[in-house]
Amino acid sequence: MEKITEFLNSVLVWIAGCFLVGMILLTCANIVSRLIWTPVRGTFELMGFFGAIVTAFALGHTQLRRGHIAVDVLINTFSEKTKAALTIINSIICLAFFGIAAWQLAKKATTLMTTGEVTETLRIIYYPFTYAVAFGCAVVALVFLRELLRHGKEEK
Repeated sequence: MEKITEFLNSVLVWIAGCFLVGMILLTCANIVSRLIWTPVRGTFELMGFFGAIVTAFALGHTQLRRGHIAVDVLINTFSEKTKAALTIINSIICLAFFGIAAWQLAKKATTLMTTGEVTETLRIIYYPFTYAVAFGCAVVALVFLRELLRHGKEEK
């Protein structure tokens, strides 16, 4: 499970980086285009889609590397046993949250696929991006499951 989680997050963070580069290039093209003539059509739509992909795909990698901001002034005053218990509770809550988010996003993506909903300007279909964000949330849930199992091993 460790290798699968590491591999999935490595691939997703690489894809997120590509989308981030795309966002930078699109922003630059939009600025230059706006100065010369008219802005790039659909920039708002593409930035929304790309931003969702970047965020969803980078979450798991950031969690693996403990890169999220944590305010642990209160937690540091607790005993090691209490800290471990709180970490387990946090992992359970986060696993449930991201699992439910992935499930609900996948349901929404299926609805979008069924209805054939597209964006207003570029007529881009929504559901592949929604499925991608659902997948990103599922991978984050997998990271929290891994952490939970790791804490379970340490307790034994």
